[in-house]
Amino acid sequence: MLKIAHIINPVRVNSSSDLYVAQPITFATMKKAQECAQADPAVQLYAAFFPEDEDYIPDYFVKTEALNRSILDIKAFKRKRKIPLIKDIIDRLYKSSDADYYIYTNVDIALQPYFYKTVSSIIEEGYDAFSINRRTIRMKGETVPLATLYAEAGSKHPGHDCFIFSKKIYPHFGLGTACIGADWIGKVILTNLICHSTKFKVFEDLHLTFHLGDERNWRNPAYSGYDEHNREQLHNILKKYKNLNLLNNKPLVDSFWEKVVRTEKPKRNWGLRFINALTRAIKDSSKTS
Repeated sequence: MLKIAHIINPVRVNSSSDLYVAQPITFATMKKAQECAQADPAVQLYAAFFPEDEDYIPDYFVKTEALNRSILDIKAFKRKRKIPLIKDIIDRLYKSSDADYYIYTNVDIALQPYFYKTVSSIIEEGYDAFSINRRTIRMKGETVPLATLYAEAGSKHPGHDCFIFSKKIYPHFGLGTACIGADWIGKVILTNLICHSTKFKVFEDLHLTFHLGDERNWRNPAYSGYDEHNREQLHNILKKYKNLNLLNNKPLVDSFWEKVVRTEKPKRNWGLRFINALTRAIKDSSKTS
């Protein structure tokens, strides 16, 4: 039977944060989706956390070893934010779980009840890595019933915040010191999924996850240093993968590399253009294989 392990990073916040409403909804929908899976697939919910946030985690989550460093241990920033490295989060899942597939989602991403059942069906189609884009629904108060949130169709969103991949490919990932909660992190994860999988896809139109509103508070200019750090990490990862020939035999990507990625100071939108080019290249190569 297929085993799936899903990890998030819960954090204690005050009522001024949008996570104050969003996180409890995430917790409740993950539990509901786990129950709806009816052990087929077998789903375990995991939480990676800083010690000060441990007692905030619901008891139906498996707690990993506590996180013992943050991005502040890696680099100095003008405005301090204690946020984890994505590598530290998934490493703890890798050490804790014997599941066949891993899922990482942002802590403000809620699930439809049929989420894990659908993920299982996609895996059965042979995908060893994929991403699912969310729907954005209107901001709601915490008193709104889950059934109402489930029912709202919402609108399509291009962001990447839900990643599913085989445990077998994770040891090959290069995540550097990229941190969650900042721009470019989705592209860091996507790059690894694309480069190390044999069958990959971004599912853009499935109504499987949702997010309350689209405030994008993480884009606060005061925290742009974290965005720049992740962009540098992505650039380093791409250079490494180029040297390892992981980007070869994909003419579209090679052409893109020559025009954009090799530049010392790439334009801000180069990462998104790279992901789009690499995704198209893999689709093109699969048609001819």
